[in-house]
Amino acid sequence: MSTRANAQVVIGTPNLGFSQACASPSFNTYYTTFIFSPETALNASNQFTIEMSDADGEFTNPTVIHTTAPGSVTVSPATVGFSLPETTAGENYRIRIKSSAPVATSSRSTPFAAYYKIQDSPFTINNLVATGAYCAGGSYLLSIDNPGTGSNDSPLLYPNLTFKWYKVTSPTTNIFVADGATLAVNTEGTYFVRTNYGSCTSDSFSNRVTISEAISGEANATIASSLGNPFCPEQGMNTLSTIAGNSYQWFKNGNIISGATSQMYQTNESGTFSVQVDLGDCSASGSIELVSELFDSSIDVAEFNEMLADESLTVNVTTTAQSPEFTWYLNDTIISGAIGATFEATEFGDYSVVVSETTGCMVSVEYFFSIAEALDLFPEVEDIPNLISPNGDNINDTWIIPTEYISGTDTEIIIMTNRGKIVFKTNEYLNNWPEDDLDLTSINQVYYYIITTADNKTKKGTITVVK
Repeated sequence: MSTRANAQVVIGTPNLGFSQACASPSFNTYYTTFIFSPETALNASNQFTIEMSDADGEFTNPTVIHTTAPGSVTVSPATVGFSLPETTAGENYRIRIKSSAPVATSSRSTPFAAYYKIQDSPFTINNLVATGAYCAGGSYLLSIDNPGTGSNDSPLLYPNLTFKWYKVTSPTTNIFVADGATLAVNTEGTYFVRTNYGSCTSDSFSNRVTISEAISGEANATIASSLGNPFCPEQGMNTLSTIAGNSYQWFKNGNIISGATSQMYQTNESGTFSVQVDLGDCSASGSIELVSELFDSSIDVAEFNEMLADESLTVNVTTTAQSPEFTWYLNDTIISGAIGATFEATEFGDYSVVVSETTGCMVSVEYFFSIAEALDLFPEVEDIPNLISPNGDNINDTWIIPTEYISGTDTEIIIMTNRGKIVFKTNEYLNNWPEDDLDLTSINQVYYYIITTADNKTKKGTITVVK
């Protein structure tokens, strides 16, 4: 006769290294310590498994939250880490330890609160409108925005989450009102909602909304601006939102905005915007003076400019931008050291200046201008020329005479055709003849001039116009 003995192991109740587990995407590691005996009873292939109960502490359908590698745990007591599933939410979870070779199961641990805070940031309700109103005998529906405007991280995007609504009773206290993603309010007060993470602290809460009953059939329809007020148009369209109602009509500067009949209206303009809201048995109205943060600026030179080689052009920019910065360019290259609102240009070329607001709206505007070399209409010449070629090449295009005969010397200039017809006469000559195209009848047509000075000295001669 022979007998076969099977080794057995006893696993003690797991001890928790925490009082509550408040996990999140950035932290989700917890530890438990347990003893087992005898150590020699473990098979080399043994694995320890950590099972977690449901939120009521029952193991009817336990969740495996960690399994050790075969043969990796051989010494008692053992400490093993684990992570919570993203669906974890409750106040009475327990864990237990199981071995595979030989098979054994520990007692259940003490209960603990456990939540996975998959969303842990403030969110919006009521489209961020701070007020709401209901008609006598009615109610006002508050709801979590999904997703809402801007960067709102709506908890409704996470289907496993639940919510609790509260009414404010003092600056530091509040009372629980109801569960759910919406709340029908028929009592005046200020309300907000939190994501239900039980005893775990969390930043997953909403803005507060003050609800009132309409008086004399009229309520205040507060308007919220998604980009704030003043707002920066460079950030995109600005969404205006008002309290919930049955129907809506938006106005700008007192005029109806055609088709603007929703709870929200988008704009990138400044002005006085108002809304009328039908609440059923009563109505509400409100307005907002929407102001753009875009700055004003100007430049004091024309788009095209001329100057002589030995001259300079001073350019000034004026702006209402907050903490402005100025960047100047010549032919698309940054001009080193040019950072002020005033710049003295000494070179010919294509210029631009970028004016940037560095606080507030933080937008930029760019101005362009060019500087070309000007034709010197009053150069120092010794002799009166007798030939010009007005072909538009800026070389010998006009009749340039010595400065002793030009404007300011009270000298009379007369130019005639070869038939004696006067085509030009002035006492203020600006070296600008001919200003218009000449009706030339020959390739090299000849004109005659008479120059009479203030002291009645006369010079005469011919001007040949080369075609």
